[in-house]
Amino acid sequence: MPMDSDTTYPKCLEYMYSLRRFGIILGLDTIEKILNALGNPQNSFLSIHVTGTNGKGSIASTLASILRASGKKVGLYTSPHLVRFNERIRVGDEAISDEDVIRSHEAVKQVVAGKREPTFFEYTTAMAFYYFALQGVEWAVIETGMGGRLDATNVITPAVSVISNVSLEHQMYLGKTLPLIAYEKGGIIKKKVPAVTGVKQPSAISVLDKIALEKQSSLYRMGTDFRVRRNRDGSFTYSGIKTSWSNMKTGLLGDYQAENAAISLAACEVLNFGMLRLTLDVIRAGLAQTRWPGRLEIVLNHPLVVLDGAHNLMAARNLAAHLRKNMKEKKVTLVIGILDDKPYTEMLRALLPTAHRVILTQAKIDRALQPEILFNEAKKIHPRIEIVKTVGEAFRHALRTAGRDNAVCVAGSLYVVGEVKEEIEKNPSLLNRINS
Repeated sequence: MPMDSDTTYPKCLEYMYSLRRFGIILGLDTIEKILNALGNPQNSFLSIHVTGTNGKGSIASTLASILRASGKKVGLYTSPHLVRFNERIRVGDEAISDEDVIRSHEAVKQVVAGKREPTFFEYTTAMAFYYFALQGVEWAVIETGMGGRLDATNVITPAVSVISNVSLEHQMYLGKTLPLIAYEKGGIIKKKVPAVTGVKQPSAISVLDKIALEKQSSLYRMGTDFRVRRNRDGSFTYSGIKTSWSNMKTGLLGDYQAENAAISLAACEVLNFGMLRLTLDVIRAGLAQTRWPGRLEIVLNHPLVVLDGAHNLMAARNLAAHLRKNMKEKKVTLVIGILDDKPYTEMLRALLPTAHRVILTQAKIDRALQPEILFNEAKKIHPRIEIVKTVGEAFRHALRTAGRDNAVCVAGSLYVVGEVKEEIEKNPSLLNRINS
């Protein structure tokens, strides 16, 4: 499709971001109409669908890495982005180019019609599917935006559905109990399509079991159908559905990543039952090559600087466990900002005791909590609290004052992490200058 010469990348982003005024509207009618007008590009490739409260990005990136290692042309659709919109839509190792953002945007804009305009996520999902088809992608790994049953991505019929775990989140949209949230996430299970899950709570598992039974789908559960055991050397042993693999290593940091990796390996086993033949060598290579920015990402060693979104309570607890285990010899400066729809009091209680001092800050997004609100709770937990209003200056202040042999951890929101990464990308010499 020829591009409009008057359309620029910034104008595309301006238009797409303007759709955020519609907020979050769950439902499939609008996305189905858009995709139908585009010729249903989502039917041109095979797919894996991933949802869950935590870990779905790590699992999606792991599966994409393994499929790439097998020689397949692979698309990966995730959200949110950290620095640039293009991060959301990837083919192979490359994010979509600015030119292809324009091309995909124009294709979707020309067919948008109906009783209401699409939301930002519906629009970008259509762009991703259009681009994957345009690029001749063989396999796409698709991460849900929110929930699953009524999420815009739930128009695909995948080869396997993956539900990482379930905890209380987005309760205004998904429900206020684990069974209700499990029902929404279990909505990605399709008729006679196998599913893999790491969900453990009995109340949530019973919901998923019922959905799988109704859909005549095999549901493979961690702890029942497959297991994982971490080893002291950082590797893990996967005891699978039909096979066992020892000395497995993921490229992602954090003890909890062994569980995410096990869920990914179970999905690989399921794929091997049918249309793929992923060898152990390919799986090992893809697992080891997995990268997922902004999740226990080390960007500097002196001081040790770690970026981790830790954007909800479960993620905050996982990060706290990592800091206690791996940074107990260092004085940790915690730079933290949290969004207003998160359980910030519980998150602060999890993370603050791991830090030597705390810098409260605020991301630019309108949903970010003011540091003063965080301070009222933080001062009850920790004696050394500072407020630095902007993320960039909070990060610079932390680096200047941390000391070479100590650590800085940026956490609480992927938007906070994204602003730090943007700060570093705009000024690559920042780390060297502060570290000199």
